[in-house]
Amino acid sequence: MKEISVRQIKEPDFSDGFSIRDIGALLSEKDMVQELHRHNFFFVLFLEKGNGEHSIDFINYPVNDYSVFFMRPGQVHQLTLKQGSNGYLMQFNREFYTPKEEPVNFVLRKVSYKNYCPLSGEKFSKLLSKLSFIFEEYTQKQDRYKEVITASLEILFIELVRQSKNPKEIKNDGTKYSQNQLEELLERLQKHIVTHKQVIKYAEMMHLTTFQLNKITKETTGKTCSQLINEQIVLEAKRNLLATTNQINQIAFDLGFEDPSYFIRFFKKHANFSPEAFRKNFK
Repeated sequence: MKEISVRQIKEPDFSDGFSIRDIGALLSEKDMVQELHRHNFFFVLFLEKGNGEHSIDFINYPVNDYSVFFMRPGQVHQLTLKQGSNGYLMQFNREFYTPKEEPVNFVLRKVSYKNYCPLSGEKFSKLLSKLSFIFEEYTQKQDRYKEVITASLEILFIELVRQSKNPKEIKNDGTKYSQNQLEELLERLQKHIVTHKQVIKYAEMMHLTTFQLNKITKETTGKTCSQLINEQIVLEAKRNLLATTNQINQIAFDLGFEDPSYFIRFFKKHANFSPEAFRKNFK
């Protein structure tokens, strides 16, 4: 059988902290294949036409026309894009775009938890015009182009929030306040899970009581805050098990567990596999 040729795409030049590339040009000769890895920057894939496979944090998503994939720093993914796909691949770090104003920062937080956004052709076309403008600014690099791009990103993300469905884990019956609070909690879990694993710590960060925080998570996800904390610990453990070659003891220490044997018991209880078995069966 003839071997299928692939093209390994190198990471972008982040001297500017931003990159946007034409997917059609990237796939002009071969498919794009990226094995399981993680980024320390935001990764956004806008597909006008798409064919391939995409797994984000061990969840498989369909790669279809008019779809958007938005990944936060720290998430792991595995991606195959077939020739014939087109759209834009955009990547940026926090130094380039982390809004200080809360309303704008909230939009970035909200959209970055939409890992998979299927859209209609009409809705996608609204994004495409803005993406084309950003691509032109990035390519031509005229005076103050970075400022133009950051301003355009704000508009792009607002439009994406408007056009896309709610994140999978958030129910439609939650109030807007509760959904906003949930997204803030998820962001804090991502940042602090190594050092903080108690509900009271996150309640204090968010100026809530533990009762209020649990009420919010139950309303929006049907789960307690403790369950979400445990899920985040297991997710981070899986990321380290599959995306690194670190020993189990080292992963336990990296995740803030003083006793590796307790970490092994914890992981097996919540993942139904020992860490070693998970790494062996899913790698």
